Amino acid sequence: MTRRELAHWARRPVPVLVGLLFPVMLLLMFGYLVGGGRGVTGDYVDYLVPGMLALTMAFGLEGTMVAVTQDLNKGVIDRFRAMPMADGAVLVGRAVADMLQSALGLAVLIAVGYGLGWRADGTPGAFLGAVGLLLLFRFAMLWIGIHLALVAGRPETVSAVQILVWPVGFLSNAFATPDAMPGWLGTIVRYNPMSHTATAVRDLFGGPGGEPGHVAAAVLWPLALLAVFVPLAVRRFGRLSH
Repeated sequence: MTRRELAHWARRPVPVLVGLLFPVMLLLMFGYLVGGGRGVTGDYVDYLVPGMLALTMAFGLEGTMVAVTQDLNKGVIDRFRAMPMADGAVLVGRAVADMLQSALGLAVLIAVGYGLGWRADGTPGAFLGAVGLLLLFRFAMLWIGIHLALVAGRPETVSAVQILVWPVGFLSNAFATPDAMPGWLGTIVRYNPMSHTATAVRDLFGGPGGEPGHVAAAVLWPLALLAVFVPLAVRRFGRLSH
């Protein structure tokens, strides 16, 4: 299933390239055009890059969501049902392919960050730990997206459903600290799972805005989401495909 999804990249390279370049555009826009960084001490780029890495893990789910709904509506599932295959294999294959593209996107954005002057001042182990937290958060968001796609049922409704992911990205500390926000908004931002990931990643990278103690929350939140949405998605896919 993963090999099948990767073969689509060669036939449709444009969506893959757009997915890689869109977060780069956001990084340049917020870093140099929009500005920002209210309440941030130190170099804003050092604060922004980890936040953008976390934001990138929350966005760009629509490709996987559309692919899942297309499989349901094109009849390809009927062929898979004739094979000795678990119901979740199609979803897992899509998820693995998405994670490979997400890892590539992280590498591109990190390289651009280094080109802008950002540096990870932590240890190599801390650097790998930060990347691991980002990919874990992506994996959790991915299964939420897959479940929402199965609920939507058709490719044309995916865009409307995918908007539900936006509050997770923008009601976070990706661009500014909660201390610089109104009290009620800062509280929402602090309890956002993505904010925990961004704060933990900043701490592991050794940059401004990092706080020790958020690594546990950055691990537990995605694991809790996976425990809920993986079974829901697999169960719903099994019902729809039968």
